[in-house]
Amino acid sequence: MTGLRTDLYELRMAASYLRRDMVAPATFSLFVRRLPPRRGFLVAAGLAEALAFLEGFAFDDAELGYLRDVVGLDQPTVAALAGLRFTGDVRAVPEGRVVFADEPLLEVTAPIAEAQLVETGVLNLLTFHTTVASKAARCRLAAGDAELVDFAFRRTHGIEAGAGVARASAIAGFAATSDVEAAWRYGLQPSGTMAHSYVEAFPDERAAFRAFAADFPTNPVFLVDTYDTPAGVRAAVDVITELGLTGPLGVRLDSGDLAALAQQTRAILDGAGLTQAKIVASGSLDEDVIATLVAKGAPIDAYGIGTRMGVSFDAPSLDSAYKLVAFGDRPVLKLSPGKATLPGPKQVFRDPAGASGDVVGLRDEPPPAGREPLLVPVMRGGRRLEPADPAGEVCAARRRFDADLAWLPEGARRLADPTPLTATVSPGLAELRDRVTAQAGRGGAY
Repeated sequence: MTGLRTDLYELRMAASYLRRDMVAPATFSLFVRRLPPRRGFLVAAGLAEALAFLEGFAFDDAELGYLRDVVGLDQPTVAALAGLRFTGDVRAVPEGRVVFADEPLLEVTAPIAEAQLVETGVLNLLTFHTTVASKAARCRLAAGDAELVDFAFRRTHGIEAGAGVARASAIAGFAATSDVEAAWRYGLQPSGTMAHSYVEAFPDERAAFRAFAADFPTNPVFLVDTYDTPAGVRAAVDVITELGLTGPLGVRLDSGDLAALAQQTRAILDGAGLTQAKIVASGSLDEDVIATLVAKGAPIDAYGIGTRMGVSFDAPSLDSAYKLVAFGDRPVLKLSPGKATLPGPKQVFRDPAGASGDVVGLRDEPPPAGREPLLVPVMRGGRRLEPADPAGEVCAARRRFDADLAWLPEGARRLADPTPLTATVSPGLAELRDRVTAQAGRGGAY
């Protein structure tokens, strides 16, 4: 990661702080102001990538030369940036936890120039990963017991975004990904069948299926809708019978009336005694399409989810923010209409029984009776408290998500017209907000 992965105004603010020897610790809080339409909850994700970004934040000589010669920073500022590293502390909601609007997902406390410079990168990573994990979670809710596979790589907004989607969807319960590099990087299950081009490259479907099964006899899945789907299924049955394939196998449907075709496919497979053969569906799927297929009783065992999950098609962004809440010993807030913030470092307290919404309070106040704190220390002095473990982090995040999904009230789980839990403010935080607001109204510092 390079120090130039920030917005210019972050650099200008940091330069101004450094020129004035403003080195006191500042706390910034990252949160989502409001949930997108049709979202009853969000799934926290992207923390591991954010911590890696913070650990590696630095400027090399070429970048410093660019800041001096092109951006126009003076030599003392460039010299100060040359030695700058992120040395702060981070507290965050662990990945996989369910979160709601107005709750801090992460808080950074560091010398103000450092905390300012990393805003763009941290906000980018948590926003993107949380957006995708939340969309993937809705697909999981719709699919019931069927397996889900990430097919999004070819349509994501960038190659690195493809790896992020594979990781975020795995946290939300997807069983595999088509992205081979992401599978290797994060310890995920790679998955893939064949494309229509493969079938078209052979004289007919039987020849294509025969070649594929010969080359990949373990768990072959035949794409059967290139020409005529029922005929393609029968061709697959003929090849399976001819080669005596007995292990795990299946067929994939990628177009047409998936509910009707799945019923026909199941009847053909079962009629041939291939009751163990699985049916995989793909093609412009999302939670709404899956829910409709499930409601129609379509006998589909697995879904390949691509574009609409990988770009969170219906809600591709979050109203996320990274705001200063304390500088030195002084709590601060913003009073802008529609964008007001709460002062001071915070904690989120949750009722494990799910009887009521979360409480946002001050970091150092004791938890309300029967509630548990969500934010935990994850970085101290610019170094992670736990060593990076890409595969282990995904597994742990998925376990947390499984637990939170079971905890989540039915109203928040609904795909249509959900009712999110609403966070309330603790008395201590409310009192601080009122005091700082009154002082700000008089034009003075708290």
